[in-house]
Amino acid sequence: MRPGARPSRARRVPGPDGWLAAVAVLYTLAQLTLVVPRLGHGLGWDESVYVSQYDPRNPAVFFSAPRSRGTSLLTAPFVAAGAGPSALRAVLAVLSGAALFAAFRVWRPLVGARTTAFAALLFGSLWISVLSGAMAMPNLWVAFGALGAVGWFLRGDSRRCALCVAVVALFRAPDAVWLVLPLAGYALLVRDRRRTLPWLAAGLAAGLAQWVVEAYVRWGGVTERLHVSSATEGDMGPHLNLGTAWRAVNGPLLCRPCTAGAPDQPLLALWWPALPLLAVAAVLLARRDARRAATVLPVVCAAALSASYLLLIGYSAPRFLLPSYALLAPPVAVLLRRLARGRPLAVAVALLVAAQIASQGVVLHREVAATAATDARYVAAARGLRTLGLTPPCLVTGPRALPVGYAAGCASAQIRGNNTSTTRAALLRRAARVPTALLTARGTRPPSYAAHWTPYDLPGTRGWTAWKAPEPAALRLVGRP
Repeated sequence: MRPGARPSRARRVPGPDGWLAAVAVLYTLAQLTLVVPRLGHGLGWDESVYVSQYDPRNPAVFFSAPRSRGTSLLTAPFVAAGAGPSALRAVLAVLSGAALFAAFRVWRPLVGARTTAFAALLFGSLWISVLSGAMAMPNLWVAFGALGAVGWFLRGDSRRCALCVAVVALFRAPDAVWLVLPLAGYALLVRDRRRTLPWLAAGLAAGLAQWVVEAYVRWGGVTERLHVSSATEGDMGPHLNLGTAWRAVNGPLLCRPCTAGAPDQPLLALWWPALPLLAVAAVLLARRDARRAATVLPVVCAAALSASYLLLIGYSAPRFLLPSYALLAPPVAVLLRRLARGRPLAVAVALLVAAQIASQGVVLHREVAATAATDARYVAAARGLRTLGLTPPCLVTGPRALPVGYAAGCASAQIRGNNTSTTRAALLRRAARVPTALLTARGTRPPSYAAHWTPYDLPGTRGWTAWKAPEPAALRLVGRP
C-alpha cells in the first residue's frame, strides 16, 4: 500500500445464514406490524379450542376427535403465565419467525445459502403463511416440521428427521402418516437409506403416543377415533376437492360448506395453478442432476401431504396446504434461480416474484380485516353475556358457543353438530345450576327446550341473540355476591 493511501473497504457479503436470517426477520416483522395489532383482543373459533385446553383460569372447550394436542402444548406455557390474545399472538409471531429460519436452514447444504433464503421468501410471503404465524393453529407448524424432516432425511441425519416427524405427529397426527409414507418408500428403495426406517417408525410412534392414548381413553380405541373423526370431517372418502381448494385460495379462512368456483380476485391467485406446473418442471430439470433427490423427494412428500385435503374431504381452507407449499418452496426456488441465470430472464423472474409478493399483501390486508371482524363479534358477544349476568361458573350453548363461551370465561356445550359434547337432558340439568344462555341468529326461533327463555339482543355482534335461561334456584335463594 502506498504511504498515506486509505485502506480499501472490503465488500461486505452476508454470511451463509445472513440472507435467510433477513427473510426470517422480515417475516416476523410483517406479522408484528400487519397482523398482531389488527387482530385485537380476540381469538378465532379453532384458536379458542386449542388455547383453552391448558388454561388454568377458564374451562376447556370441547376437543373433537380430528384434533391433535401440539398447538395446545405450544401455547400452554404462555397461557398459564397469563398472556392475553394480543401477547400470545406476538409470542407466536416471534416463534414462527425462528421456526422458519430453523426449518429452511436445514436445506442450506442441499440447495445453497441464497437459494434457501429465496425459498423461505417464497413461502414466507404467502398471505396465509404470514397470517398463520401469529395464530394458534397447527398447519404452519406441520409445515415447518415436514420441511425439517425431509431436509434431515436427505442429509442422512436420522435422529433429527425422527424428531421432526414426531413434531408433525404431535400437531396433526394424520399428516405425519402421509409424510412418512413417501420417506419410508424411498428408504426401502435406496439401500443406504434403510437405516432410517427404524428412526422414522420411532419418531412417528413418539409423536402419535398421546393421540393413541387419548383415542382409547375418550373413544375406546384408534379405529373408533378415526370413525368419529371421519364423521366430524363430513365422512372422509373420495372427494375431488380441487375446485373447492381453488375457491378458497384467497380466503375465507374456512370454506365450509364450500362449492367449486373461482376465488375472490382470481388474478391474484394465479400462482396456485402455476405451482404444480413449476414443481413438475423442477423435477424434469433435475433428472440429470446428481442431487435430484433434493428436488424429487420434497415434491412427492408435498403431493402426499396434500392428498387428504384435495381428495378425501368436501371442504377447504387455505391453511390446509401450508405443509405442501413449504416443501415445494426449495425445488421451485432452485428452478427459478436456474431460469434467472440469463439477464433478461433474471429481470422477468424478479418482476414476477415482486408482483407475487405484492399480490399476497393485498390478500393479507383483506383477510386480516375479515378475521379481526369475526373475532371482534365473539368478544362483543362475550361482553354482552357478562352484562346479562353470565359470570363464571356459567354455560353457553348454540352454534357459536365454543369461541364465545371461552371469551366470556364460561363453559360451552353442544347437543348436536360436529362438536356434540352433551345431551339435552344433561344440558338442562346444568342450566338449572349455573347461569346459562343459548346463542342464535336474530329472528331464529330457539329449540323447544329454550322456548321459555328470555331473549336479549347482543350489541356489536351484527344480529346475534342470547336466550337466557331462568336464573338457577340456588342463585335466587342466596343472591349474587
